[in-house]
Amino acid sequence: MEELQKDLEEVKELLKKASRKRIYDVLLAEKNKLEKEIKNQPPPKLKAEISEEERQPPTGYTVKINNYAWDQSDKFVKIYITLSGVQHLSAENVQVRFTERSFDLLVKNLNSKNYSMTFNNLLKPISVENSSRKIKTDMVLILCRKKQEEKWECLTQVEKETKEKEKASYDTSDPSEGLMNLLKKMYAEGDDEMKRTINKAWVESREKQAKEDIPLDI
Repeated sequence: MEELQKDLEEVKELLKKASRKRIYDVLLAEKNKLEKEIKNQPPPKLKAEISEEERQPPTGYTVKINNYAWDQSDKFVKIYITLSGVQHLSAENVQVRFTERSFDLLVKNLNSKNYSMTFNNLLKPISVENSSRKIKTDMVLILCRKKQEEKWECLTQVEKETKEKEKASYDTSDPSEGLMNLLKKMYAEGDDEMKRTINKAWVESREKQAKEDIPLDI
């Protein structure tokens, strides 16, 4: 859902810059398509919601935790993991191992299952000795103490690199280059009708450029 919303915002921005009617129509069609996809998305699941298959595994089965929320203060990065009934476990059953750039969470024997989460390549170093975890009602809170009191734009280095690549594909000094990058992406991911529309726009632009002897502007 988040990625679709980002695509929609990007298309809206490029719509404002498009000067050719054919390109404008292609972008408008993509905008309508994205809005329809977003509208038809199923409602998001609750944090740490467990599927029906995971509710009845054998004793000792380990469930990988993929759902979490996070925020930060000047001193800490805070990761919130929802686990129903975790407050009833003994403290020894909720273990966290920290390194300077990672942490591992293991919750043992919660409703006859184990739960684990691993974060590697944290964006910035953390203080191992000053990091900790707290057990709250239906929640485990991981507190990663920052070595330097600065804002983190994401949790891991991988997330940062992914965001930078996405930004680089559109954020160019030449608006026409950004438009071309988007059209390439739309062509690669589009259906047959979208590809035919883009091909037609390309051919017509080439023909017009040849007639007018001006630089190609799409």
